[in-house]
Amino acid sequence: MISSFIGCTTSKEGLSYLALGDSYTIGESVATNSNFPYQLVDSIGNKGKEYASPVIIARTGWRTDQLINAIESARLKKEYDLVTLLIGVNNEFQGRTLEEYERDFTVLCKKSIELAGNNKKRVIVLSIPDYGYTPYGKSNVNRISARIDLFNASNKRISDSLQLTYVDITEISRQGLTDPGLVANDGLHPSADMYGLWVKEILKKMKIKKQD
Repeated sequence: MISSFIGCTTSKEGLSYLALGDSYTIGESVATNSNFPYQLVDSIGNKGKEYASPVIIARTGWRTDQLINAIESARLKKEYDLVTLLIGVNNEFQGRTLEEYERDFTVLCKKSIELAGNNKKRVIVLSIPDYGYTPYGKSNVNRISARIDLFNASNKRISDSLQLTYVDITEISRQGLTDPGLVANDGLHPSADMYGLWVKEILKKMKIKKQD
């Protein structure tokens, strides 16, 4: 895979948004303005609530511990109007333990709260997509899905315990084999269309309807 990293923002003014994650946050294999953070900003803007271009701290292949290190070394401001967190698929893919994931994920949730000015209502956690439902993963779909379910049960429990908004995008990702248009050309990552479906789910939790 291409190792991509985004950690910048543009001069566009508006509310601030920090997106934390891995390849699913970058939007590996799609244009930057088609990833879910940029689509989310555009969709909210259609309703008259302007956000600046998102600050994205993410890299393809990152595990939870690598995201923690990146946050600690980045020069981030202390308060963002919105923070999203989507991380864990590489912990699963690389065979890391669930215990390690739970420890790191708890740290990341608490860091997200801090970066949201200690306002939990500004933090949104997304579930881990299921790459078993892609051409890349279909030969091992049952094993992959079982592991993804374990990791998601854990991140939802931790998110709920911290009273954070949780958005389940996993079921959407499981449409990837029946609707090939939801998978990017690399046969593994989401397409722009799938990211758009994720955004609709996020907007529901934010109580903002996406305009068609």
